[in-house]
Amino acid sequence: MQTFTDLRGQSRPPSDLPLFDAPATVRTFDSPEFRDITFYEVEAKSILNRVPAASRMPFEWTINVYRGCSHACLYCFARPSHTYLNFDAGRDFERRIVVKVNAPEVLRRELRKKSWTGAHVAMGTNTDPYQRCEGRYRLTRGVLEVLRDYANPCSVLTKSPLLLRDLDLFVELAETAGFSANLSIGTLDEEVWRRSEPGTPHPRARMAAVKQLVAAGIPCGILMAPILPGISDSPEQLREVVRAAADAGASHLSPLTLHLRPGVKEEFLPWLEEAYPELVPDYRRLYRGSNAPKPVREEITNRVRAEKRRHPAFASPTTPSTARRLPDPPPHHPSAGGSPAEGSGPATQLSLTLG
Repeated sequence: MQTFTDLRGQSRPPSDLPLFDAPATVRTFDSPEFRDITFYEVEAKSILNRVPAASRMPFEWTINVYRGCSHACLYCFARPSHTYLNFDAGRDFERRIVVKVNAPEVLRRELRKKSWTGAHVAMGTNTDPYQRCEGRYRLTRGVLEVLRDYANPCSVLTKSPLLLRDLDLFVELAETAGFSANLSIGTLDEEVWRRSEPGTPHPRARMAAVKQLVAAGIPCGILMAPILPGISDSPEQLREVVRAAADAGASHLSPLTLHLRPGVKEEFLPWLEEAYPELVPDYRRLYRGSNAPKPVREEITNRVRAEKRRHPAFASPTTPSTARRLPDPPPHHPSAGGSPAEGSGPATQLSLTLG
């Protein structure tokens, strides 16, 4: 197992976790940003995850170096996956983080196989690769270094400007393999952000990161998600995000209305009862299933499209590419550890009586 000499955390007795053969090393840190968070350091047997064809995603493979996420977004679709580890989808998802400490080494072994053809690899499709603990573990950077060494095309989706730390790797990847970044920014409304995404960096800091990436020549778009019906979907709120995205030079912007799958809804609705109690009856009616009714989703999408038409600078989304297989890079000798890093008319919400 990889060791991290700079972590300076307190180790506890090992803990058995489902899905992993060896017991996890349990670690806590005394620093304020990690208070009440427990990390479970495990060795993964594999790190490349194949995406089911039925998902219709524009990529076949993903990498997730962490399970659980300290961003603590109430609507996060990945919450139910924590139950596979005998953790709950609520506070455990936010406070018990699984860390695949050997991810770079395993990836290097997997990319070395002759059967690997250099398919596009997406990062950040489940939990955030740049959540707070990445500043200490630096596993996302380690994975990117391996992808760089094999000239393998890849992309990153995150809510954190911490990705700017790895700008040097993005530039190399963009030049040799193909790389794009996406920042998830659902709203710039200060109150909505503080209530719904309590552990995330400020959305304006994320927007500033988009501008810096674009200035460096990195294709960077914005996933405008999730848009919360009746909370962050007013024309004024949507216009603010689209205008800021255009000003930042984002290559594309894709809106996505809130999705509440089973296991997430049970965490989201109690929060809604506390934060926006007047909307609870409407949400229970709208979200009988996982999606809001089609008229609600279409209205939100149409509002965003109308705002985008005001900014013709938006380009077509970057299509993930596939690199040819290259010769194996020179032998790699990992170090023992890393250093820490640390319009018009009144704005109205959609009617929630549709459907």
